Amino acid sequence: MEIADLSGAGASDTTGADVATVSHVDVRVLAGPPGVGKSALARHWAHTMRERFPDGRLYVDFAALRARAGVDAGVGGGGGADVTEAVGHCLRSLGVDDALLPPSLAERTALFRSRTSALRMLLVLDDVTAPAQVRALIPQGPGSAVLATSTARLGELALDGARPLSLEPLTQDAALLLLADRCGEERVAADPDAARRVADLCSGLPVALQVAAARLVNDRRLTLGALAAELDDDKSRLPALSVGGESPVTAVLDASYRQLTPELARGYRLLGLLPGHCFDTATAAAALGSDVGAAQLLLDVLEDMSLLETAEDRRYRFHGLVRAHARARASAEEPESAEQDVVRRVLTHYLVLTAFADRSVRADRTRVADLRPLLEGRADPFAARGGPGPLEWLEAERANIMAVLRAAGAHRLHTQGWQLAESFTVLFLHHRHLGDWRESLELGARYAQAAVAPAAEARLRSLLSRPLMDLGEHERADRELTAALACAEVAGDTVLLASALEFSGRYWDRFDPARAIAAYERSMELNARAGEARGAAIAAFFLGRAQDANGEPAQALATLRRARADLLALPDPDHRMAARAHAALGRALDHLGRTEEAVPALREAARALREREAYAYEAEALLDLAALAERPGADRSRLREDLARALAIHEEMGSPRAEELRERLRAV
Repeated sequence: MEIADLSGAGASDTTGADVATVSHVDVRVLAGPPGVGKSALARHWAHTMRERFPDGRLYVDFAALRARAGVDAGVGGGGGADVTEAVGHCLRSLGVDDALLPPSLAERTALFRSRTSALRMLLVLDDVTAPAQVRALIPQGPGSAVLATSTARLGELALDGARPLSLEPLTQDAALLLLADRCGEERVAADPDAARRVADLCSGLPVALQVAAARLVNDRRLTLGALAAELDDDKSRLPALSVGGESPVTAVLDASYRQLTPELARGYRLLGLLPGHCFDTATAAAALGSDVGAAQLLLDVLEDMSLLETAEDRRYRFHGLVRAHARARASAEEPESAEQDVVRRVLTHYLVLTAFADRSVRADRTRVADLRPLLEGRADPFAARGGPGPLEWLEAERANIMAVLRAAGAHRLHTQGWQLAESFTVLFLHHRHLGDWRESLELGARYAQAAVAPAAEARLRSLLSRPLMDLGEHERADRELTAALACAEVAGDTVLLASALEFSGRYWDRFDPARAIAAYERSMELNARAGEARGAAIAAFFLGRAQDANGEPAQALATLRRARADLLALPDPDHRMAARAHAALGRALDHLGRTEEAVPALREAARALREREAYAYEAEALLDLAALAERPGADRSRLREDLARALAIHEEMGSPRAEELRERLRAV
């Protein structure tokens, strides 16, 4: 596709005129990340187009000129000696004797334009770093063309009529074809999964894929699987892409790195130390320890140089190997404490925002961490007019927060780590990504234990029982709850003990309803003693469910109605828990033979839960409705719709019930 796009250069004007009647000079900028193959593509195209330019082709390698001068251009540079020498090189190629070369750039440019005014020729300008390098070498002959390659977009050249062409990394299929071409189709076909992994870890960059293939060719004992394992480690990825002690990948990335000013180079290194692979401007500012304006300037420069790419919602990410290079430069040039400092600042940044998001969803939830000193005086983005939705923001940042949580332990940031895990669980109470929920709470509990914070450990181990039970790990959930109760006793916190008992009751709901009832009644008593109206109402809700499961639907109905009323009567009504109580009322009504009342109660509960993004509980209500619809003679008009929606929720959660629901839906 890129060859086809380039083949229009110099061929015709916008009216489709023949090349002989072209009246303008076509300027193209072939931009893309280091190592993507810009120079190779430019040379290939120039060779195939030689007949189109009867007066010849000129080639200027600006990287070689910079190296010869012993200086680096720097961002925004390129107006100095290398441009003057480049024009001189082209004039010599056009037959101008050294003795007749003007000394100044302006005079050389004027002579170049004069000499090319009657020629139809092609100039290939490789590794351009600034618009001035191109402007000085635009020939005057009608039908001529300029093809510049650059990691930067050189957008200013649009004023000269330049047209950009972005060269992207290879797709996985194209990368596999290149690997197969260089190291043999049989080798790739023998282990296609490893081959795909190698292609992905080479980030689709031809230079990296060629080095990987060369290693496989030179060492027949090296398997694709072993090479993929080497590349999988960020720290060993660049060294693994070396042959005979030479690393072409590092060389092309170093060339771009040397164009950065010292300040921008340091920012590049620090961004490489960020946990996670995607970040916004505010997170970058936290990593740098700078204001947002300085961070945005750095991001703009790195994006323009094709070292960063823009993701959705103005987030940024490094091209895969570029991040490894930035980390390698940080390891070589930054003090040992640099990574810990970056992780601490970014962890604080996410802790503040996650805490605000948590409180925005539910201000009176039970929490151990007292983050008021941290949040005091800071702007709450979720309370601002037009600000992001807290759950939507947490969902978008989920992978980054998980990366920060993992990094916290490596840098012994235990207190902030467990505080982030506690706040973060608000997302999973609504959007149940069970794997991430479990891991975040496991990390949080481990950090709380390391920080000798028994109250936090009690809270996090209690919460951990929830995803464990959803994943069917009941024995593990029991162990966590036993430890949580012990920690709560050590902490001497009545509210925490009541909460741990409530979680314990949810465990016993599955195995011994009578024991669950006892746990909920004790939890209600402790919450009431502590003046925790919401905690008491929630314990009453679970008590009503346990009574229903224990064959006492009439008693359950009364308990659930009281719980729902208490939840709605709170100073800040808890509509989400009230909707769950409404769903439980529907089940109790059905158990009492009042199915005609149960259906609308469950339907309204499902609607309210979806509205509040409590999708797991929405699915629970929908499956109850589906069970009612599957009875002989029941209305089945919404059965498929309800099952399909419940299945989608369980698939998103990573729930082990998803396959069962697929079978159930197929059977309808």
